[in-house]
Amino acid sequence: MLSVEITAYLESLIPSRDNIIQEIEAYAQENNVPIMELVGIEAMLQILRLIQPASILEIGTAIGYSAIRMAKALPEANIVSIERDEIRYTKALEYIEMTNTSSQIKVHLGDALELVDRPESLGTSFDVIFIDAAKGQYQRFFNGYENLLSPNGVIITDNVLFKGLVAAEDVDVKRTRSLVNKIRTYNEWLMSNPKYITTILPIGDGIAISKKRGV
Repeated sequence: MLSVEITAYLESLIPSRDNIIQEIEAYAQENNVPIMELVGIEAMLQILRLIQPASILEIGTAIGYSAIRMAKALPEANIVSIERDEIRYTKALEYIEMTNTSSQIKVHLGDALELVDRPESLGTSFDVIFIDAAKGQYQRFFNGYENLLSPNGVIITDNVLFKGLVAAEDVDVKRTRSLVNKIRTYNEWLMSNPKYITTILPIGDGIAISKKRGV
């Protein structure tokens, strides 16, 4: 992962976001809502600009930060997002309205592990699937939604380095240790999955980019 000094330096180079985006960032910090780290999301947005996806499925809306940033970076893209927490879902709708991105973003309230059984409610195909929800369920999300990925599509997973703990020799807290082991298992599974070519970028909290090999 990037050092604190390098991260601070890169953040200092990133142009200021508009007032509403900064308001969302401040709300997330004040209310302990997990959103992508600034350097991480800027890297992901640049990758998406290169891919130019027409459709994106996001698993884990939270308060809409990533979906809104993606919509702003890709004004032609349609984004479908899933959030199970009703308070965060409501806040996401509020911010989506404030940022004038409601024509691009559709948010579903529900558990992604349950909605996977009703894919017709989400759409038939997505060029990019972005996983940023419960880390212990990453492999289930991946397996459950990869059938909705278009040929040559990409699956992006956030938080795969989990604050560097995946590389630690020992993790003290039992609950954290269990989660770290699940993320390690997911990373190893990703890297050995014959249907995808995966690279893990040590940016933000770790971003895995899994490119479908195509048909």
